[in-house]
Amino acid sequence: MKRIGVIFILGFVILLGLFLWWNSGLQAVNTRDRSQKMFVVPQGAGIRAIANDLKEQGLIRDDVVFFLFVRKNGLDKKIQAGDFRLSPSMTAETIGKQLTTGTLDIWVTLPEGKRAEEVSEILSEKLPNYEESWTQTLKENEGYLFPDTYLVPKDTDIEMLISLFRNTFTEKYAGIQNRTNLSDKEVVILASLIEREARKQEDRPLVSSVMHNRLELDMVLQIDATVQYALGYNNQEKTWWKKGLTFEDLKYSSPYNTYENTGLPPAPIANPGVAVLEAAANPAESDYLFYITDKNGVNRYAKTNAEHNANIKRYGL
Repeated sequence: MKRIGVIFILGFVILLGLFLWWNSGLQAVNTRDRSQKMFVVPQGAGIRAIANDLKEQGLIRDDVVFFLFVRKNGLDKKIQAGDFRLSPSMTAETIGKQLTTGTLDIWVTLPEGKRAEEVSEILSEKLPNYEESWTQTLKENEGYLFPDTYLVPKDTDIEMLISLFRNTFTEKYAGIQNRTNLSDKEVVILASLIEREARKQEDRPLVSSVMHNRLELDMVLQIDATVQYALGYNNQEKTWWKKGLTFEDLKYSSPYNTYENTGLPPAPIANPGVAVLEAAANPAESDYLFYITDKNGVNRYAKTNAEHNANIKRYGL
């Protein structure tokens, strides 16, 4: 009987200790300290890392309690990336809920190779004050909407975004040395073509060399992506980049169609990243004039039309 009594008392003490630990961990660090701190949740940050940061910055009492509370209440799947104003006077519950709704700034990622309309779609999903009129402004800056991850104010406007994107482009492009005869504007146009045509880093300088070689010989570039850009949104495939181009598509009348017009398109067709800009400004040295991408995604290069046709036959395209 004594042993049972001891076990009961020990169990009660443990439960009481857990209750006090849990209750204390949920309380505010300092109810009198109403100062506010800027707390940043990085994109992709896990709950453990967020809890650790909150503890280190003196915003919560116990990171383990906060972690368990957030998981228990399903807040972990709702926490947003961005900037938050938090105070030591807030309870762990208040902070947890604040992280799901009260962001001041929002993380926005622009992937490489997107066209302005696709960038517009991304912004429409991320920013609450998005307006349809933004699309036209974005199109006017095609090629200079630099692909990157940005932390932008929730109430930002299109002018602020364009300034941010273009300033980032200018900063990145300043580190590239243009070793070609092309102007900087032409390099950006060419880079936008390479971005859509060469997904693998090792192919980009070679694809660039093919395009440069054809430009020097006044050959039509014959870039499918330029036709896709000219055609616009395809309702059947639900994409801005139609995959199944027909012979009729390749004859589509547009200054962007590089099957019908020699030289570069009049403007970029997408927004290239720094690696592709580097490839456009510094092509590999080669005599290649043709390339195809086989069914495994490997590029096959050729110097003559005969070699090119042999590649097409050999790789089943």
